[in-house]
Amino acid sequence: MENPKKKKKTSQNPEAKFQFELNSCSKAKDLRGAISLYDDAVLNNTRLNQHHFNALLYLCSNSVADHSLKTTALDYGFRAFRHMSALGVVPNEATVTAVARLAAAKGDADYAFELVKGIGKYNNATPRLRTYDPALFCFCEMLDADKAYEVEEHMNGVGVSLEEAELAALLKVSARSGRADKVYEYLHKLRSCVRCVSESTAVVIEEWFRGAKASEVGEVEFDVGRVKEGVLRNGGGWHGQGWVGKGDWAVSRTSVGADGHCCCCGGQLVCVDIDDAETEKFAGSVAGLALEREVKANFSEFQAWLEKHDSYEAIVDGANVGLYQQNFADGGFSISQLDGVVKELYNRSGKKWPLVVLHNKRLRGLMENPSSRKLVEEWMNNGALYTTPNGSNDDWYWLFAAVKLRCLLVTNDEMRDHIFELIGSNFFNQWKERHQVHYTFIKGNLKLQMPPSYSLVIQESEKGYWHVPLAPGTSSESSRCWLCITRPSGDDPVATVSNGASSCLDSQVDENNATTISGKRKERSPPS
Repeated sequence: MENPKKKKKTSQNPEAKFQFELNSCSKAKDLRGAISLYDDAVLNNTRLNQHHFNALLYLCSNSVADHSLKTTALDYGFRAFRHMSALGVVPNEATVTAVARLAAAKGDADYAFELVKGIGKYNNATPRLRTYDPALFCFCEMLDADKAYEVEEHMNGVGVSLEEAELAALLKVSARSGRADKVYEYLHKLRSCVRCVSESTAVVIEEWFRGAKASEVGEVEFDVGRVKEGVLRNGGGWHGQGWVGKGDWAVSRTSVGADGHCCCCGGQLVCVDIDDAETEKFAGSVAGLALEREVKANFSEFQAWLEKHDSYEAIVDGANVGLYQQNFADGGFSISQLDGVVKELYNRSGKKWPLVVLHNKRLRGLMENPSSRKLVEEWMNNGALYTTPNGSNDDWYWLFAAVKLRCLLVTNDEMRDHIFELIGSNFFNQWKERHQVHYTFIKGNLKLQMPPSYSLVIQESEKGYWHVPLAPGTSSESSRCWLCITRPSGDDPVATVSNGASSCLDSQVDENNATTISGKRKERSPPS
């Protein structure tokens, strides 16, 4: 009796067979095999589609890096693209990207750019970062800075964001072309794009600051007030007012101590906040969503109240603290924990009360107990309590208060649930890093985890110094490599290295004293 195996596959049509074999060549990076298949397909009048051409173009564009294949890859790549056009097969973004790469490999950046600028004539073809890269990198390699800037401008116009590699290329062409203003601009774009730079980007930055052109830019008689205002407005860590100081730059590789002091120049790095415009936008976003979801009159009343009581330096998520680790048999709401946080904040801030935000239903329960009522009345008498009304979500209230007043927020809530997803802010994490205070109770003893003493991000000081963190770091943050870039100014000679980098490897900081209680921006600026 016949025991049939799998049924034999029906014979593939020529188009499917060509596609299968072409994909196999692509996986094996076999350009010559793919070309042979293509020639046979043309000879046999196989009906070719977009997918066929894209597979061949992709393989050609990836083969130009091989010197022995470059000429063949360029020849067949452009031949295939002309054939595609002759057949009326409509290109897509992948097609344009592959051909742009071929053009760039040939040194024709203009054609690569024309391809991406004309992508709109193809149905549903939208340029991506990779579509622009061939033209951008080619112009940068040719030191054609103006054309490179034109590519960036076009990218911005269609909403394509640059990443580190693109910004580093623009930074490099600007530096080598002596365009000091553009170098400054791209350093700041890099600061806002990445937290730490790669080694290759660090080399580009070092090359600029060690060059002759860099020593010529800047002024000794700069407007100190304008620079300080810029630092405050921008949330600390940068001023954006242009080159400060004069003379040769000193560029060193060093590390930063746990307290945020640079081991080379001794400068203090800061914990960087979002800027004024972002803060106002953030507060407006929170308020707008809260007014949609809360009883409008209730939240509007809170906003009006906060306008008159705007001197708080810390907001406390009362429910989060009171219910911390209370999931045991006799657990409930621990007012002693909440009081511990309140008193600690009060003592740290020089006798200034924080604001506890607590739901009204929670308050009623606390007032029924004489001992807890005494604490609640103390908070009320000192303006340290705001109770949210029935039916409200107190998350909106404590978050809005912390953002609006630019102060610290004590909560272990990582703010990842649905109400925070609604905000959709790309600077939310940066704001949390600067403002959120975590806490623990170990055997009843409170420990506050204050915001870090400094942010792992490119920083520009009021003196015009730059500090640039490199990636990747090691398991020990204190051994991370930083670029320290300084130079003398009229009244502030560059500090000399004291005790070398090893001194900062041993430096320690008291976690309870690393950050002052104040989250207000006026106390956040780096030392002058």
